[in-house]
Amino acid sequence: MNPTLIFLSTVLCAALCGIGAVSAQEPFPTKSIRILVAFAPGGVADTVARLVGQKMAERLGQPVLVENRGGAGGSIASKAVAASPADGYTLLVHTAAFAAHASLSKDAGYDPLADFAPIAVAANTPTVFVFSANVAAGNMHEFIKSAAGKRISFSSAGVGTTPHLTAEYVLKTLAKLDAVHVPFQGGPPAITAVLSGQVDFVTTSMPPAVPLIKQGKMRALAVASKTRTPVLPDVPTLAEQGLPDVEDHTWIAFLAPAKTRADVVQKLNAEVNEAIKQPDVRERLSALGFSAQGGPSAQFADYLKQEVAKWARIVRETGFTAN
Repeated sequence: MNPTLIFLSTVLCAALCGIGAVSAQEPFPTKSIRILVAFAPGGVADTVARLVGQKMAERLGQPVLVENRGGAGGSIASKAVAASPADGYTLLVHTAAFAAHASLSKDAGYDPLADFAPIAVAANTPTVFVFSANVAAGNMHEFIKSAAGKRISFSSAGVGTTPHLTAEYVLKTLAKLDAVHVPFQGGPPAITAVLSGQVDFVTTSMPPAVPLIKQGKMRALAVASKTRTPVLPDVPTLAEQGLPDVEDHTWIAFLAPAKTRADVVQKLNAEVNEAIKQPDVRERLSALGFSAQGGPSAQFADYLKQEVAKWARIVRETGFTAN
């Protein structure tokens, strides 16, 4: 066969293959998107998922369905999303517990770094130590001092959540107290346990607690951030009370299954970032005690690696295990 014809045939074949590859890249999205929230309705993850999901639906012109899959520190939803098709139509909304759980359990069922494509951190909020309104202690330092030699109890949104681990670290590792953890599937029921007198206090992210604190039904004795939060300016940090190097922010993030197309991840990242820029969303987040975050997906990927390492260290120091 003529060499020139062979060359032209090769070029034409490559061009046609390239056209086929391009056409295979379907536009996204062409159907509804499902968001699995790792915790119960009414909690911080649920609140952010619904705020952002509504804005995404408006912009994308496709339904965004939010489904709560609470339990096992968020691993039920995580495993479900990790096993879903990597097409961008099934997403996970999780908290910072996502970075900690793999260190807590040998059979967590997922690898936070290998099994997911990070999309974006939508918002973050510091952990607060919240008591009933009639607590005798004026601050966390006084409570720790009064609890020496006694058995105390605290609740959280679940085993392996970072508010739970923060309490373990502060109460047991640093203060050497006899403290019993009572886990719930989400922040609201954990807070109810304090109001009903089942436990002494709750470690929680701010949104489910702030309204009750402002109504005088509960009291926050400490916030686990470097500086005081504008939402609760009278609440001192742990560092102000002699407990330095204790910082815990519950971040709320969107993730997709690993191997999701890069262009789909970037599209979803742009939509999350655009949603949290909206004035009504930012106002709602701020009122609840959230700070809008956002940023490139690569930035979240780097941050997630740091968080996995940080919580692995705290798990080692507390000696806590979910197994």
